[in-house]
Amino acid sequence: MKSVTARSLATLAASDDAVPQEKSTSPAVTRAARVLDTLAGSANPLSLADLARMVDLPKSSLHGLCATLVQLRLITRLENGQMSLGPHVMTWANAFLARSDITQEFYAAWEEIGELPQETVTLSVMDGASVVYVACRNGSRPLGVTFRIGMRLPLAFTATGKAMASTFALEDVKASLQGSWPQKLTPAGTPDLEAFLAQLDEVRRRGYSVDAGEVREGMHCFGAPVFDSSGSQAVAGVAVSMLSIDATEAAQEKAGAAIRRFADRLSARLGGRPAALRS
Repeated sequence: MKSVTARSLATLAASDDAVPQEKSTSPAVTRAARVLDTLAGSANPLSLADLARMVDLPKSSLHGLCATLVQLRLITRLENGQMSLGPHVMTWANAFLARSDITQEFYAAWEEIGELPQETVTLSVMDGASVVYVACRNGSRPLGVTFRIGMRLPLAFTATGKAMASTFALEDVKASLQGSWPQKLTPAGTPDLEAFLAQLDEVRRRGYSVDAGEVREGMHCFGAPVFDSSGSQAVAGVAVSMLSIDATEAAQEKAGAAIRRFADRLSARLGGRPAALRS
């Protein structure tokens, strides 16, 4: 079983023709599912007119349905009126993900590469403007913070959040971070969306992300995106953490290269391609 994003989870439900389809006893739920499936299958946000045409529903009926889905955070309405999947869909994806074998593959892949054995390594997934930690191997070196399964942190300040966001389209990143900017965890926290987007460009150029004391003062983290066979968007992110006092230039390059190799190894185990081989 492969891990999935919210987009591929909805697409999977839509494309599963192995199960006989019975006549729906709740047309409203069926229409809502069609809307979500259509948004999940679209590479770009859709206008109300385009969505009405694709799901074959009158715009008047669709308008009220979409308004309800926006209130439930199942749909996000962008500033230009177009719509895409909302952050609450990730709750379902994360529940599925937690029951998949990605956590087992995470531990197996780290043992395979055999690097940085004393450092803390984490696996997380995106949930709107946050990352949720789904697996962790706490190292022997004290960091002053313990990563726990289910722990949530603001996407904008974490190495895994930056790594995952670097694989998403600009409009999707903006949609995830719409609203007020999260309160900094430390003085080093990324100050605003513009600075965050500049960091994503650096992640793409360098191949891994850096959290230089943004989650906790005195701690450096280095992250990389993880892919499965579903597409070019990351389904998870991995990161390695160390004390800032140990993060010399050479140590940072070593940690960045190691987490990149680890992410590529985990991606391969999930049926995905390494980031370096993606267009």
